[in-house]
Amino acid sequence: MIALIAATANGRRNAAHLADSWPDARLYPAKPKQALHDAWNECDGIVLFLATGAAVRLLAPLLGSKHADPGVVTVDDAARFAVALSGGHAGGANALAERVAEALGASPVVTTASDALGVPGLDTLGERLGFKLEDGSDLAAVGAALVSGEQVSLVSDRRWPLGPLPENVVCREEPETPLVLISDRIAQVPGPAVVYRPPSLVAGVGCSRGAGADEILTLLDASLAEAGLSKKSVAALASIDVKRDEAGLLNAAGRLGVAVRFHPAEALSAVGPPNPSEVVREAVGTPSVAEAAVLVSGAELVVDKRKSAMATVAVGRLPVRGRLALVSLGPGDDALVPPLAREALAASELVVGLDQYVDRVRHLLRPGTRVLTPPLGNEIKRAELALEEARAGGSAALVSSGDVGVYAMASPVLELADESVDVVVVPGVTASQAAASLLGSPLGHDHCSISLSDLLTPWEVIERRVEAAALGDFVVSLYNPRSKGRDWQLGKVREILLRHRPPDTPVGVVRDAYRPTQHVAITDLASLRPEGVDMLTIVVVGSSQTRAVAGRMVTPRGYLA
Repeated sequence: MIALIAATANGRRNAAHLADSWPDARLYPAKPKQALHDAWNECDGIVLFLATGAAVRLLAPLLGSKHADPGVVTVDDAARFAVALSGGHAGGANALAERVAEALGASPVVTTASDALGVPGLDTLGERLGFKLEDGSDLAAVGAALVSGEQVSLVSDRRWPLGPLPENVVCREEPETPLVLISDRIAQVPGPAVVYRPPSLVAGVGCSRGAGADEILTLLDASLAEAGLSKKSVAALASIDVKRDEAGLLNAAGRLGVAVRFHPAEALSAVGPPNPSEVVREAVGTPSVAEAAVLVSGAELVVDKRKSAMATVAVGRLPVRGRLALVSLGPGDDALVPPLAREALAASELVVGLDQYVDRVRHLLRPGTRVLTPPLGNEIKRAELALEEARAGGSAALVSSGDVGVYAMASPVLELADESVDVVVVPGVTASQAAASLLGSPLGHDHCSISLSDLLTPWEVIERRVEAAALGDFVVSLYNPRSKGRDWQLGKVREILLRHRPPDTPVGVVRDAYRPTQHVAITDLASLRPEGVDMLTIVVVGSSQTRAVAGRMVTPRGYLA
């Protein structure tokens, strides 16, 4: 919950606007001192519509720990600035300042050194990956070294999709201070160091009916300690599905703060655990629960089963899943690059794409990002390069103009990808949508898109699709309409459409949409001249209902009727 506290009429108006706009915001109408005191332990974030000096004086007696205090943002009376005052990272004030600024048309003011310098905050590094910070980590010392440009060592048992890191972060095999360590193993670490525990372990659990959570957790603790593994890295428990209602197991998972993955006996009996038991087979239909549950989870068994009176525990290490973002850049203008695309690019260690696409977004890439630009025609090579990075445990982005899922790179990547990587498809503005917006509203009713390139699709197939679209009276967006080596197809399509539509059917011709060289023209089907069209052009042919209104193409939906 976000608390909104104001002292002036302008502040109250702006606070009321946020309260109406945000479902997670709440107005505190009391005087600021009392309202702040009331909100302090009730809310995750606080927005004070006060001068920073007044806000500091009110905050001072309440401040305790940056790990527990809510993030606080102050907004001036004219709503020109949203200042992250305290709890920038841990309290979420930096993100809250951005959110407030966007809602009020203000400028966010973030003074956290890491944000100002574009380097990751150590308290949030790995947060999206589920990393947990080890107690005693020296965030202040290592963070100071990081932002001051000193060399910081990074030691990790395995590669994780961390995103681009500053140049002064050096990957090493052996720890040197100042140090960032990512490991599920417990060991003596030289300081100053920041230690992260990744969610890399799964604990298989078998138990008798009525086994208590204390017994399960005690056995798990002993198993982890014997192997020198951290409990903070346990990402899940796993068991047989007949234990779905086992109170002790569910309670143990709740106390660990993890989920329980349940598997049927058939799945568990299909794997080959090292220590099967006929007694277990007779009881639940599989010769193993704890070890088999680890293996079925896709983990490598690192601790064989250990038994207590009523419980059995085994531990496995899960594979790292790299991340691949398929990123849509929109038609051309920087303002049309979606926010999700910007976030994905900022989180990627490697960006792959045609050089003209990568050049468009170089200014959005973080320092340390690597770039690969195989030439046109190497689509499979581009897909494989991006997948290779993700399969190695890294984070990659593959970029396309328009929407990556429309005549672009999403389909070949997804054909090649397997379950070893997380793939995210970031949507964007398609070329036909961009062209349509410049023409008016030609796609206001049923429409389709057809590519006239016969490099991958036989012309006979394309011709049948055009015929079907004409018979169905669809508005048709024509992609790849004409090139130097394909100069007759658009004329043939025009002939087909003229057999089904009147000669005065409106046609929009848009070249280089939302680029400095943009050209937009509206003609009709009889007057369409293929020689004026190239591969950078989208041709939008109206249906029998499309008409020109005040110089714009409109396909009625039927509302006025």
